[in-house]
Amino acid sequence: MRLNGRRESNNVDDRRGQRRIGGIPMKAGGMSIGAIVIVGILTWIMGGNPLEVLTGSSGMMGGQEATASYTPSAQEEEMATFSRQILAATEDVWTEEFRKMGKTYRPPTLVLFTGAVQSGCGNASASTGPFYCSADEKLYIDLSFFEQMRQSMGAGGDFAYAYVIAHEVGHHVQHLLGVLDDAHSQMSQMSQSDANKVSVRIELQADFLAGVWGYHDNRLFQSLEEGDLEEAINAASKIGDDYLQKQAQGYVVPDAFNHGRSDQRMRWLKRGLTTGDLRQGDTFSMSYNSL
Repeated sequence: MRLNGRRESNNVDDRRGQRRIGGIPMKAGGMSIGAIVIVGILTWIMGGNPLEVLTGSSGMMGGQEATASYTPSAQEEEMATFSRQILAATEDVWTEEFRKMGKTYRPPTLVLFTGAVQSGCGNASASTGPFYCSADEKLYIDLSFFEQMRQSMGAGGDFAYAYVIAHEVGHHVQHLLGVLDDAHSQMSQMSQSDANKVSVRIELQADFLAGVWGYHDNRLFQSLEEGDLEEAINAASKIGDDYLQKQAQGYVVPDAFNHGRSDQRMRWLKRGLTTGDLRQGDTFSMSYNSL
Protein backbone atom coordinates (compact mmCIF):
# COMPACT_ATOMS: atom_id res chain seq x y z
CA MET A 1 0.00 0.00 0.00
CA ARG A 2 1.07 3.55 -0.62
CA LEU A 3 0.85 5.29 2.75
CA ASN A 4 3.72 7.76 2.59
CA GLY A 5 2.57 11.12 3.89
CA ARG A 6 -0.79 9.80 5.05
CA ARG A 7 -2.04 11.13 8.37
CA GLU A 8 -2.25 9.08 11.57
CA SER A 9 -5.44 8.90 13.61
CA ASN A 10 -5.60 10.49 17.04
CA ASN A 11 -8.35 8.08 18.10
CA VAL A 12 -5.83 5.68 19.61
CA ASP A 13 -5.50 4.47 23.18
CA ASP A 14 -2.00 3.03 23.52
CA ARG A 15 -1.98 0.60 26.46
CA ARG A 16 1.09 -1.35 25.46
CA GLY A 17 3.08 -2.41 28.47
CA GLN A 18 0.05 -2.69 30.71
CA ARG A 19 -0.66 -6.19 31.96
CA ARG A 20 -3.78 -7.92 33.24
CA ILE A 21 -3.83 -10.17 36.31
CA GLY A 22 -6.60 -12.65 37.07
CA GLY A 23 -9.45 -13.60 34.74
CA ILE A 24 -13.14 -13.32 33.98
CA PRO A 25 -15.06 -14.34 30.86
CA MET A 26 -15.51 -11.92 28.02
CA LYS A 27 -19.13 -10.88 27.47
CA ALA A 28 -20.89 -11.05 24.13
CA GLY A 29 -20.89 -7.89 22.06
CA GLY A 30 -17.64 -7.96 20.11
CA MET A 31 -17.01 -9.78 16.85
CA SER A 32 -13.47 -11.01 16.25
CA ILE A 33 -11.77 -11.92 12.99
CA GLY A 34 -8.77 -12.83 15.18
CA ALA A 35 -10.58 -15.36 17.33
CA ILE A 36 -11.14 -17.72 14.42
CA VAL A 37 -7.58 -17.15 13.20
CA ILE A 38 -6.05 -17.99 16.54
CA VAL A 39 -8.24 -21.09 16.81
CA GLY A 40 -6.63 -22.47 13.71
CA ILE A 41 -3.14 -21.23 14.46
CA LEU A 42 -2.24 -20.89 18.13
CA THR A 43 -4.73 -23.35 19.64
CA TRP A 44 -3.80 -25.98 17.09
CA ILE A 45 -0.06 -25.40 17.42
CA MET A 46 -0.20 -25.49 21.22
CA GLY A 47 -2.15 -28.75 21.26
CA GLY A 48 -5.52 -27.35 22.34
CA ASN A 49 -8.95 -28.20 21.04
CA PRO A 50 -9.97 -25.55 18.49
CA LEU A 51 -13.62 -26.61 18.56
CA GLU A 52 -13.92 -25.34 22.12
CA VAL A 53 -13.46 -21.82 20.80
CA LEU A 54 -15.30 -22.43 17.54
CA THR A 55 -18.39 -23.35 19.56
CA GLY A 56 -18.00 -20.37 21.86
CA SER A 57 -16.91 -22.24 25.00
CA SER A 58 -13.50 -20.66 25.42
CA GLY A 59 -12.92 -17.85 27.90
CA MET A 60 -10.43 -15.00 27.72
CA MET A 61 -8.02 -13.97 30.38
CA GLY A 62 -7.86 -10.58 32.07
CA GLY A 63 -8.04 -8.94 35.46
CA GLN A 64 -6.43 -6.18 37.43
CA GLU A 65 -4.04 -3.87 35.68
CA ALA A 66 -0.30 -3.73 36.34
CA THR A 67 2.13 -1.42 34.55
CA ALA A 68 5.64 -2.61 33.71
CA SER A 69 8.56 -1.10 31.85
CA TYR A 70 7.99 -1.74 28.17
CA THR A 71 10.08 -0.81 25.15
CA PRO A 72 8.55 -1.76 21.81
CA SER A 73 10.79 -2.96 19.01
CA ALA A 74 11.36 -0.87 15.90
CA GLN A 75 9.23 -3.36 13.96
CA GLU A 76 6.37 -3.02 16.43
CA GLU A 77 6.55 0.78 16.28
CA GLU A 78 6.37 0.56 12.51
CA MET A 79 3.21 -1.54 12.81
CA ALA A 80 1.78 0.91 15.35
CA THR A 81 2.29 3.78 12.90
CA PHE A 82 0.78 1.66 10.13
CA SER A 83 -2.26 0.86 12.28
CA ARG A 84 -2.83 4.53 13.09
CA GLN A 85 -2.61 5.37 9.39
CA ILE A 86 -5.09 2.65 8.42
CA LEU A 87 -7.48 3.77 11.16
CA ALA A 88 -7.24 7.34 9.81
CA ALA A 89 -7.92 5.99 6.33
CA THR A 90 -11.09 4.28 7.54
CA GLU A 91 -12.16 7.53 9.19
CA ASP A 92 -11.76 9.42 5.93
CA VAL A 93 -13.72 6.88 3.90
CA TRP A 94 -16.54 6.19 6.34
CA THR A 95 -17.02 9.89 7.15
CA GLU A 96 -17.68 10.46 3.45
CA GLU A 97 -19.86 7.36 3.04
CA PHE A 98 -22.01 8.23 6.05
CA ARG A 99 -22.38 11.79 4.75
CA LYS A 100 -23.76 10.36 1.49
CA MET A 101 -26.37 8.52 3.59
CA GLY A 102 -27.27 11.71 5.48
CA LYS A 103 -25.63 10.38 8.63
CA THR A 104 -22.68 11.37 10.82
CA TYR A 105 -19.86 8.92 11.28
CA ARG A 106 -18.55 8.50 14.82
CA PRO A 107 -15.05 7.00 14.64
CA PRO A 108 -14.10 4.12 16.95
CA THR A 109 -11.05 4.16 19.20
CA LEU A 110 -8.19 1.81 18.46
CA VAL A 111 -6.69 0.25 21.60
CA LEU A 112 -3.16 -1.10 21.23
CA PHE A 113 -2.24 -3.57 23.95
CA THR A 114 0.23 -6.29 24.82
CA GLY A 115 -0.65 -9.54 26.52
CA ALA A 116 -4.12 -8.78 27.85
CA VAL A 117 -6.60 -5.94 28.06
CA GLN A 118 -9.82 -4.83 29.70
CA SER A 119 -12.61 -3.80 27.33
CA GLY A 120 -16.21 -2.77 27.68
CA CYS A 121 -17.10 -6.34 26.70
CA GLY A 122 -14.92 -7.87 29.42
CA ASN A 123 -11.30 -8.90 29.64
CA ALA A 124 -9.34 -10.55 26.84
CA SER A 125 -5.90 -11.97 26.23
CA ALA A 126 -3.77 -11.54 23.12
CA SER A 127 -4.82 -15.05 22.03
CA THR A 128 -8.29 -13.64 21.35
CA GLY A 129 -6.85 -11.82 18.36
CA PRO A 130 -8.12 -8.42 17.16
CA PHE A 131 -11.72 -7.76 18.14
CA TYR A 132 -14.36 -5.04 18.21
CA CYS A 133 -16.46 -4.24 21.28
CA SER A 134 -19.71 -2.43 20.56
CA ALA A 135 -20.21 -1.66 24.27
CA ASP A 136 -17.36 0.88 24.26
CA GLU A 137 -17.03 1.37 20.47
CA LYS A 138 -13.38 0.35 20.47
CA LEU A 139 -11.31 -2.12 18.51
CA TYR A 140 -8.48 -3.93 20.23
CA ILE A 141 -5.25 -5.20 18.70
CA ASP A 142 -2.09 -6.77 20.07
CA LEU A 143 0.33 -5.91 17.26
CA SER A 144 2.11 -9.26 17.59
CA PHE A 145 -0.92 -10.71 15.80
CA PHE A 146 0.36 -9.39 12.48
CA GLU A 147 3.59 -11.34 12.90
CA GLN A 148 1.51 -14.43 13.65
CA MET A 149 -0.33 -13.86 10.38
CA ARG A 150 2.94 -13.75 8.48
CA GLN A 151 4.73 -16.61 10.20
CA SER A 152 1.96 -19.09 11.03
CA MET A 153 -0.54 -18.45 8.27
CA GLY A 154 1.52 -17.32 5.32
CA ALA A 155 -0.84 -14.34 5.15
CA GLY A 156 1.53 -11.40 5.46
CA GLY A 157 1.52 -8.13 3.59
CA ASP A 158 0.42 -4.61 4.43
CA PHE A 159 -2.95 -4.85 2.72
CA ALA A 160 -3.64 -8.16 4.48
CA TYR A 161 -2.97 -6.39 7.79
CA ALA A 162 -5.10 -3.45 6.70
CA TYR A 163 -7.91 -5.89 5.93
CA VAL A 164 -7.83 -7.10 9.55
CA ILE A 165 -8.25 -3.55 10.88
CA ALA A 166 -10.84 -2.64 8.25
CA HIS A 167 -12.86 -5.77 9.11
CA GLU A 168 -13.08 -4.76 12.77
CA VAL A 169 -13.99 -1.21 11.75
CA GLY A 170 -16.63 -2.86 9.58
CA HIS A 171 -18.21 -4.21 12.77
CA HIS A 172 -18.25 -0.64 14.09
CA VAL A 173 -20.05 0.50 10.95
CA GLN A 174 -22.56 -2.31 11.50
CA HIS A 175 -23.02 -1.10 15.08
CA LEU A 176 -23.62 2.51 14.03
CA LEU A 177 -26.17 1.38 11.46
CA GLY A 178 -27.97 -0.80 14.00
CA VAL A 179 -27.19 -4.04 12.19
CA LEU A 180 -24.87 -5.50 14.81
CA ASP A 181 -27.16 -4.88 17.77
CA ASP A 182 -30.19 -6.30 15.95
CA ALA A 183 -28.24 -9.41 15.01
CA HIS A 184 -27.01 -9.92 18.58
CA SER A 185 -30.57 -9.58 19.82
CA GLN A 186 -31.70 -12.29 17.41
CA MET A 187 -28.82 -14.57 18.36
CA SER A 188 -29.68 -14.41 22.05
CA GLN A 189 -33.02 -16.09 21.29
CA MET A 190 -31.70 -18.84 19.03
CA SER A 191 -30.12 -22.24 19.32
CA GLN A 192 -26.32 -22.28 19.03
CA SER A 193 -26.50 -23.66 15.50
CA ASP A 194 -28.89 -20.96 14.29
CA ALA A 195 -26.96 -18.24 16.16
CA ASN A 196 -23.80 -19.38 14.38
CA LYS A 197 -25.53 -18.81 11.03
CA VAL A 198 -26.38 -15.23 12.02
CA SER A 199 -22.76 -14.78 13.11
CA VAL A 200 -21.62 -15.91 9.67
CA ARG A 201 -23.86 -13.25 8.11
CA ILE A 202 -22.33 -10.62 10.40
CA GLU A 203 -18.78 -11.63 9.59
CA LEU A 204 -19.28 -11.85 5.84
CA GLN A 205 -20.82 -8.39 5.82
CA ALA A 206 -17.83 -7.07 7.79
CA ASP A 207 -15.58 -8.61 5.13
CA PHE A 208 -17.64 -6.81 2.48
CA LEU A 209 -17.37 -3.52 4.37
CA ALA A 210 -13.60 -3.97 4.62
CA GLY A 211 -13.60 -4.32 0.84
CA VAL A 212 -15.78 -1.22 0.42
CA TRP A 213 -13.25 0.71 2.48
CA GLY A 214 -10.39 -0.57 0.28
CA TYR A 215 -12.23 0.48 -2.88
CA HIS A 216 -12.88 4.02 -1.71
CA ASP A 217 -9.48 4.46 -0.08
CA ASN A 218 -7.89 3.63 -3.41
CA ARG A 219 -10.32 5.97 -5.18
CA LEU A 220 -9.38 8.83 -2.88
CA PHE A 221 -5.66 8.21 -2.43
CA GLN A 222 -4.52 5.72 -5.11
CA SER A 223 -3.26 3.60 -2.24
CA LEU A 224 -3.35 0.12 -3.75
CA GLU A 225 -0.30 -1.37 -5.41
CA GLU A 226 0.19 -4.47 -7.50
CA GLY A 227 -0.35 -7.55 -5.35
CA ASP A 228 -2.37 -5.82 -2.62
CA LEU A 229 -5.67 -7.37 -3.68
CA GLU A 230 -4.07 -10.81 -3.73
CA GLU A 231 -2.70 -10.28 -0.21
CA ALA A 232 -6.14 -9.53 1.21
CA ILE A 233 -7.84 -12.36 -0.70
CA ASN A 234 -5.16 -14.78 0.51
CA ALA A 235 -5.71 -13.68 4.11
CA ALA A 236 -9.47 -14.15 3.73
CA SER A 237 -8.90 -17.66 2.39
CA LYS A 238 -6.78 -18.60 5.41
CA ILE A 239 -9.41 -17.59 7.97
CA GLY A 240 -12.39 -19.49 6.64
CA ASP A 241 -13.99 -21.84 9.15
CA ASP A 242 -13.64 -24.81 6.82
CA TYR A 243 -9.94 -24.15 6.19
CA LEU A 244 -9.09 -23.77 9.86
CA GLN A 245 -11.11 -26.76 10.99
CA LYS A 246 -9.55 -28.89 8.27
CA GLN A 247 -6.06 -27.77 9.33
CA ALA A 248 -6.80 -28.36 13.01
CA GLN A 249 -8.59 -31.71 12.95
CA GLY A 250 -8.74 -33.03 9.42
CA TYR A 251 -12.48 -32.55 8.93
CA VAL A 252 -15.10 -29.81 9.10
CA VAL A 253 -18.17 -29.24 11.29
CA PRO A 254 -20.47 -26.90 9.33
CA ASP A 255 -22.84 -26.34 12.27
CA ALA A 256 -19.90 -24.85 14.17
CA PHE A 257 -19.07 -22.32 11.44
CA ASN A 258 -19.44 -18.78 12.81
CA HIS A 259 -17.31 -16.72 10.42
CA GLY A 260 -17.92 -18.30 7.02
CA ARG A 261 -16.13 -20.61 4.62
CA SER A 262 -12.97 -19.48 2.85
CA ASP A 263 -14.74 -19.13 -0.50
CA GLN A 264 -17.48 -17.03 1.13
CA ARG A 265 -15.04 -14.72 2.88
CA MET A 266 -13.02 -14.21 -0.27
CA ARG A 267 -16.16 -13.60 -2.35
CA TRP A 268 -17.66 -10.97 -0.04
CA LEU A 269 -14.35 -9.18 0.46
CA LYS A 270 -13.79 -9.10 -3.29
CA ARG A 271 -17.35 -7.86 -3.90
CA GLY A 272 -16.67 -4.87 -1.67
CA LEU A 273 -13.26 -4.25 -3.21
CA THR A 274 -14.52 -4.32 -6.78
CA THR A 275 -17.83 -2.45 -6.39
CA GLY A 276 -17.52 -0.10 -3.42
CA ASP A 277 -21.32 -0.16 -3.39
CA LEU A 278 -22.91 -0.49 0.05
CA ARG A 279 -26.19 -1.60 -1.53
CA GLN A 280 -24.56 -4.87 -2.57
CA GLY A 281 -23.59 -5.93 0.95
CA ASP A 282 -26.87 -7.21 2.40
CA THR A 283 -25.90 -10.63 3.76
CA PHE A 284 -29.06 -10.86 5.88
CA SER A 285 -31.82 -10.94 3.25
CA MET A 286 -30.59 -13.77 1.02
CA SER A 287 -30.91 -17.43 1.91
CA TYR A 288 -28.08 -18.86 4.00
CA ASN A 289 -27.09 -21.32 1.25
CA SER A 290 -26.71 -18.44 -1.21
CA LEU A 291 -24.17 -16.50 0.82
